[in-house]
Amino acid sequence: MSKTETRPWDIVDSLTNEDRIAANLEAVLEDGDPELVAAALGNIARAKGMTDMARRTGLGRQRLYKALAPGGNPEFATVLKVIRSLGLRLSATVDPEGPGT
Repeated sequence: MSKTETRPWDIVDSLTNEDRIAANLEAVLEDGDPELVAAALGNIARAKGMTDMARRTGLGRQRLYKALAPGGNPEFATVLKVIRSLGLRLSATVDPEGPGT
């Protein structure tokens, strides 16, 4: 019997195009957990290349790593810079279930 080789799954491997990146970010934004949003942005930055993301956002690479690391708590301005550098934009829609849900 031969052994099956496995390796840990990393979401970065699935963030291969803008549609997948946008869908991933939209899902975590809908969830509303700030830590998940920061983690998702960190994964996207890793998928795109952290050095390139730092250059495109105008932020230092180490600062970007720190802000988007688990528990990093990035400033909203940093979040917006990362989103804009990806060619994405935030938008708001009315929640059909109403406020606070």
